[in-house]
Amino acid sequence: MHIFKTEQQVIVKHGGEFFSSSQWSWDTFINRKGLHQQVLNDLRTAEADGSLEENIQTLKAPVGHQEIWASGVTYLRSREARMEESKDAGGGDFYAKVYDALRPELFFKSSAHRAVGHGGNVRIRNDSGWNVPEPELTLFICSAGTIEGYTVGNDMSSRDIEGENPLYLPQAKCYDGAAALGPCLYVPQGPIDPRTVISIEISRRGKIMFSDEISIDRMKRSHSELAEYLFREMSFPFGAYLMTGTGIVPPDSFTLSYGDVIAISIAGIGTLINEVAVQ
Repeated sequence: MHIFKTEQQVIVKHGGEFFSSSQWSWDTFINRKGLHQQVLNDLRTAEADGSLEENIQTLKAPVGHQEIWASGVTYLRSREARMEESKDAGGGDFYAKVYDALRPELFFKSSAHRAVGHGGNVRIRNDSGWNVPEPELTLFICSAGTIEGYTVGNDMSSRDIEGENPLYLPQAKCYDGAAALGPCLYVPQGPIDPRTVISIEISRRGKIMFSDEISIDRMKRSHSELAEYLFREMSFPFGAYLMTGTGIVPPDSFTLSYGDVIAISIAGIGTLINEVAVQ
């Protein structure tokens, strides 16, 4: 099933039909252990409404009071890219070590008000000259610490700032419009298929500038491992989103430009499309 957040309501798509209720509030609706079965129970007393399909044309990011966190260097390609961008600053070894370390790299990415949804504008920093999107499977973890759903994430990153000094990571990763989530929260009956493919396409004035894909089973770390570390010493009363890292990195010669269109797709979830805001 797929759960959408609009300006006015929560909409569930299940079995090709659409459902909603005025009693459903985003934060309490999604933040439940055993979410798939919980929603099925809710649908027993809800009536299908075909007109709701029109409402999901304009979507909000599927986040309310949830924090958005991210994982770093979980794919070999990410390790190589981070080592290359940081070698002149002497930080390359840090990324090699974290890839092989027992403890994963986790960092705060965004509060809800800085994030954008499907169709929204992501941003690149005015003080950066090397910017890329990072397509990532994103977990929704309820306040009990269990993975209850998935969405598509775009972890916008300023590679030159991060490469200048690893301690500049928050500035390279955290700013208005640096996180995009959507188009929905996907809630399957069980864990997502590890063979699921994530893909990206970046277009500039109608021309494809970069495209690539990777299956999520290329991740070095498991989803449950990342979730356990995030919740180890922190509580999340509304649950949390956790981006799981990227295995797709454009060549070093590429940087985003204003007006570029970024389309990130994950099989079973959908496609998240965002345009880089014009300055």
